[in-house]
Amino acid sequence: MKYVHDDRHRLHFPQGELFGGELVTPFERPSRVEFILRRMRETGFGELVAPGALDRGPVGAIHAPDYLDFLATAWDEWVAEGFHGEVIAASYPARGMRQIPPRNIDGKVGYYALASETALTAGTLAAAEASCAIAQTAQRLVAGGERAAFGLCRPPGHHASRDQFGGYCFLNNAAIAAGMFRADGVGRVAVLDIDFHHGNGTQAIFYDRSDVLFLSLHGQPEDAFPYFLGYADETGAGAGAGATVNYPMPPGTPFEVWGAALDDAIGRIRESGAEAVVVSLGVDAFKEDPISFFKLGSEDFREAGKRIAGPGLPTVFLLEGGDAIDAVGINVVNVLQGFEAG
Repeated sequence: MKYVHDDRHRLHFPQGELFGGELVTPFERPSRVEFILRRMRETGFGELVAPGALDRGPVGAIHAPDYLDFLATAWDEWVAEGFHGEVIAASYPARGMRQIPPRNIDGKVGYYALASETALTAGTLAAAEASCAIAQTAQRLVAGGERAAFGLCRPPGHHASRDQFGGYCFLNNAAIAAGMFRADGVGRVAVLDIDFHHGNGTQAIFYDRSDVLFLSLHGQPEDAFPYFLGYADETGAGAGAGATVNYPMPPGTPFEVWGAALDDAIGRIRESGAEAVVVSLGVDAFKEDPISFFKLGSEDFREAGKRIAGPGLPTVFLLEGGDAIDAVGINVVNVLQGFEAG
């Protein structure tokens, strides 16, 4: 399997994340990628491919123009305001307030943010665009005839909606890759999100569309970030009715239960007429992940990869979460090796 990587992910490394009332080193950090690359080398897995240039057309097809403008100018506006720290949202347009983007950058950040744990830095935009270029290159490899490809995307993407960032995500790589398949003439695409956290951004982007089937296995929103989306009764709207499938699961969920949900999702992909699959590959369902509560072991991820291979469809894997740093490389490569063996 070919995989795509770019060292520019290191340009995004906020020094602070709000967690439990403290400012801590972010869980989503550059070393995640280094551990995955190390495991790739140790196992001799895959063939490294450099990313091509970013194509802004597919990005603009998914994200709102004003949001992209915000990402392009946020850091400079923040510095011009006289702020010396990283760009972190401090206020939000809550219930009962007007949904109008402010001129002042302090308010503007809150308008475009969905959570305050995610900071922007001077290098965030460059890293996010490089991450998106990785996803685009992986999609082109598969569209060009590869059975599968892996985009080692950082920062991740599935929490980014049409016009909001958060959950460490800025550009929705999976949605952009799915849109590229559609632009290539693929009739229907499935986005399978196995990250522990619900892919709220991807769901919102495709919620009223029938051409992209979105399926997500995640911690139930009563107990897990992003909290306010991902219930089982969210099944799509309008033309997209029935094209969203959520599998929220409670704390302590073991592989047997999680695997049954995966089997159901794969069955729905088979029945949907999908011609390609984009996998939001988070491995934070791991039992030792610091910000999740599922109980999967490393070998369970290998089995998950085998099952994902079952439909025999062209498949793009894009990195999302996974914050048990010492095990993230093992778990990611296990999924990919399982897929190749499936």
